[in-house]
Amino acid sequence: MGLLDNMKARLGPAKGKVSDLAQRHEDKIQHGLDKAAQVVDKRTKGKYSDRIRSGTGKAKGAMDRLAHKDDSGPGAGGPAPSPGAGGTMPPDTGRTAPPRDAGGAPPPDAPPPIS
Repeated sequence: MGLLDNMKARLGPAKGKVSDLAQRHEDKIQHGLDKAAQVVDKRTKGKYSDRIRSGTGKAKGAMDRLAHKDDSGPGAGGPAPSPGAGGTMPPDTGRTAPPRDAGGAPPPDAPPPIS
């Protein structure tokens, strides 16, 4: 048995425990990610809002994959949508970020981003 196989065998039970914790505490984890993003965005005075939104989306996507959420429900089996593609606004707005064109610019009729 190789080193990699040995490590996989030892980490298997830990992954199951972490996955279970991610499923049970999903709302707390999501809230913590949103709160951390808001604090960083506020301290950087909105200068890196798009990057913060993208990173938060990727972190939430990774947490969802860890909790095995991407292998259930409609469309299971295909690749999960990219969590950083659209991004989300801070949790208190309840809105999603406006769609962007291929160059990354919002459409002309989109509302200005909230900072």
